[in-house]
Amino acid sequence: MTLPKPPVATKKPHRIEQLGRVRTDDYAWMKDDNWQQVLRDPKALRADVREHLEAENAHTKAVLAGTEDLQAKLFAEMKGRIKEDDSSVPAPDGPFDYYVRYDLGAEHPVHGRRPRGAAEGEEVLLDEEALSKGKAYFHVGGAHHSPDHKLYAWAADEQGSEYYQVRVKDLASGEEVGPPIESAYGDFCFSPDSQWLFWIWRDENARPAKVFRRPARGGEDTLVYEEKDEGMFLGVGVAADDSHVLIHVGNQETTELWLIPAADPTAQPVVAEPRQVGVKYALDHWTDRWVIRTNADDAVDFKLCVSEAAVPARGTWRDWIPHRPGHYVVGFSAYAGHLVRAERVNALDTLVVTSRDGGEHVVAFDEEAYALNLEGSYEYDTTVMRFVYQSPTTPRQWFDYDMATRTRTLRKTQEVPSGHDPARYVAKRLFAKAADGAEVPITLLMLKDTPQDGSAPVLLYGYGSYGHAMEPSFSIRNLSLVDRGWIWATAHIRGGSDKGWGWFLDGRKEKKPNTFTDFIACAEHLVAEGYASKGRIAAYGGSAGGMLMGAVANLRPDLWGAIIAAVPFVDVLNTMSDTTLPLTPPEWPEWGNPIEDAAAYDLIESYSPYDRVSAQPYPPILATGGLSDPRVTYWEPQKWVAKLRDHTTGDAPILLKINMEAGHGGASGRFDFLKEIALDYAFAIWALEGSWKAT
Repeated sequence: MTLPKPPVATKKPHRIEQLGRVRTDDYAWMKDDNWQQVLRDPKALRADVREHLEAENAHTKAVLAGTEDLQAKLFAEMKGRIKEDDSSVPAPDGPFDYYVRYDLGAEHPVHGRRPRGAAEGEEVLLDEEALSKGKAYFHVGGAHHSPDHKLYAWAADEQGSEYYQVRVKDLASGEEVGPPIESAYGDFCFSPDSQWLFWIWRDENARPAKVFRRPARGGEDTLVYEEKDEGMFLGVGVAADDSHVLIHVGNQETTELWLIPAADPTAQPVVAEPRQVGVKYALDHWTDRWVIRTNADDAVDFKLCVSEAAVPARGTWRDWIPHRPGHYVVGFSAYAGHLVRAERVNALDTLVVTSRDGGEHVVAFDEEAYALNLEGSYEYDTTVMRFVYQSPTTPRQWFDYDMATRTRTLRKTQEVPSGHDPARYVAKRLFAKAADGAEVPITLLMLKDTPQDGSAPVLLYGYGSYGHAMEPSFSIRNLSLVDRGWIWATAHIRGGSDKGWGWFLDGRKEKKPNTFTDFIACAEHLVAEGYASKGRIAAYGGSAGGMLMGAVANLRPDLWGAIIAAVPFVDVLNTMSDTTLPLTPPEWPEWGNPIEDAAAYDLIESYSPYDRVSAQPYPPILATGGLSDPRVTYWEPQKWVAKLRDHTTGDAPILLKINMEAGHGGASGRFDFLKEIALDYAFAIWALEGSWKAT
């Protein structure tokens, strides 16, 4: 077939001198210098940039016009696997059970409560669906009731910019109290006495910079904490036993906690342990002691310490659960009589329950690949904790587990209205050998009768950054490919924490190239084992996983039959050199600082997808983004696509789709989001079928 001609992007060479190095960026003009205003008001986008983005969207629509029926079918399948009137398992707190539920056809949920243990008597706390009407984008971040059950607060973003507005409602009157909080982060908390709201302010560059305290029913905002280091993120929360308000400061390699006693919520915060570069710690108060999770003293996979001090400075820490290499302590939750820690060993999760007297037991499952996650609890003085179990073949199951009697109660199994038979599928765990000998896990999902002769199309998914693990979870979306005979493969590559924190450390900074070569090794292993064929693999990743897509496109374009790069972080060198962007200073620990460090500049330049585009035949590529995205700005995929078209020596389509009404997470509604996934999958099917090729 003959494809429509793509838009031609104007070249405007921009010379950049940095650390004695010179580069030329032909598409720097695509970045609107007024991007901060665009985050708050997308209509402010410069006219020439908007014109080009709209032309790109029209081109993508024209090229993929023949897949519109397939997109509709994929969407209908995925939607058919969602229980439209679904509801969460109620979470008890004092006299009430709290939950969220969906009405039939609704994009957004209702937050409700009813008397504890009752099936009737619902009180609607927040109706997201009603609030979203007439808005192109609507997303609720945090939403919490006050500890005295009298107030309900929520943070809403109406652009996708992640600038939230926090509102508080009096549940007796149904009226909002006080003016809304503007320019807020989506993270906030009530003080344990319900009198105060602690919230985080985002500056003009969209960075969380200050913590304020406001009377819960409205009043003057008081500055509680200001972070001077623009490379740090902020968070607020409350200790499990309600003893303290906690302020969390940190980036990828360093953390610091500040404490405010709940008995005196207007007191100045006190630092627990001053930050030390490379030392991470998190803490919680367990009735009469602090429990600290930390990598101090070379505990690469973390250990747990305890401290009985009022302020748990490092000198008061005593090792409790010692460091064991390969046993990654992911986190913990504290209850009055028990503490539960989550561990990960060789990409499999376990939960370990420890009682106050020191006795331990393990909660584990037997499938070859699965995910196990703790759910938070409102209540501290309880023996029941809740966890979620799932696997690529097993829908999510919510269990209440009595830590004293060691009995589990299944509270809910995810319903798949259109039907799901786990016996039709098989999930496997493979290991690919990287160039340096590291064994990289791969999780496969396929139909039981899928041939292992290289004929099946394969989608290989990867991320590999920030220590985020790719858990082998159940997905109602992936089944639409698997049911068509595809193999879904997840590559647990370095840069994630799938095999522990050391796995992450081996895929960052100077070791970042391991992430890309691991992914390639996974593809080659699938080919060698008969699961895939070269050129019949669709590579898929988003955000930092989109950077992975750009890197492997440059390194091994011959392996891929298609590449889908969602909100891809591909202009790494320019972004890490622009200190005005929200995530640049906080992410220097991850990538390096190319403004001051020549070695970091050279390393980033050696793999930055935009900078490494070269004259070679690239496979079909679909890049997507969001105009209001504060994390990966719209111009990154826009510039990358323009440069790819300049350099490719082949005729494969290179497409760009920008959501002009959303941010990093795409469309906000639960069904609208599926339409974007359906486009991705339809592109993969279309590309591997090869119908785009000239006849």
